[in-house]
Amino acid sequence: MKINDVILRNVAKIGVFIILTFGVYLFLSGHNTPGGGFIGGLVLASAFVLLYLSNGIEKVHNSLPLDFKLVAAVGVLLATATGFGSLIFGVPFMSQSFAYFDLPIFGKTELTTVTIFEAGVALTVVGVLVTIILSISEDDS
Repeated sequence: MKINDVILRNVAKIGVFIILTFGVYLFLSGHNTPGGGFIGGLVLASAFVLLYLSNGIEKVHNSLPLDFKLVAAVGVLLATATGFGSLIFGVPFMSQSFAYFDLPIFGKTELTTVTIFEAGVALTVVGVLVTIILSISEDDS
């Protein structure tokens, strides 16, 4: 018997948008205030878990064809590459650098290598957590 969870699916549409927005905010505010890649990744992963709970694994896999193991691998590669990128430029491992750029809409904006590292951490956390949740939810029968 299929359970009619129309309320959960409709609330999840709004909830996922709010959770994703909050996760991106936590990620972007991380190098100046509390937050960052780990906490932002946890919040972003919770949005994916809510999607899986409300719509079912097959439906989400069909509409969002992401291999979360690959997402985690790309995150580790990105975080590691920022550390080795500093060695290429002859500075100590994991050294931070930053610069200010004039972006068309945002104006003068500071961009740092920490943001790239935090993006790698966030992708790793999202990939690992969603992979764990999906492997726990698999039915062996």
